Amino acid sequence: MSAIPFAAPALPLDEAGKYVAGAYVVFIALILIYVSIMAARLGRIERELGELEALADKARDEEREKEPVA
Repeated sequence: MSAIPFAAPALPLDEAGKYVAGAYVVFIALILIYVSIMAARLGRIERELGELEALADKARDEEREKEPVA
């Protein structure tokens, strides 16, 4: 007899549906926010990497110009 309260749902199933739907909406919103933050970070890292590559190419070209031609 003591297991009966644990077997009964906390809310009737017709009322719990809106909470389940709300939980799914919040979960999907959090995933979209996470993905957008990661995409922004990736874009920033790629842009910075391109700038560093351009600086390295420029420095390499300057070093080649300074080398004496034999």
